[in-house]
Amino acid sequence: MPAEPPAPKHPTHALTTFELKDYRRQLERALKDRTIGSAPVAAVLRAKLDEVLAEQAERQAIQQSSRKGPVGL
Repeated sequence: MPAEPPAPKHPTHALTTFELKDYRRQLERALKDRTIGSAPVAAVLRAKLDEVLAEQAERQAIQQSSRKGPVGL
């Protein structure tokens, strides 16, 4: 049985963009695996993936808002 992806060295919010992207890919691959995807551990992996997706969305929102520039100028 394939093992679940190793935990990152840092909390999700502290991962670099590339580490976050790689961790997301590892989680998605693990969930696609029929053995892991149907195992009880899948719920834990889905929760971790949700956390990664939320962090990526937050970073994207920050990036988009910073492109708009200061308000009122």
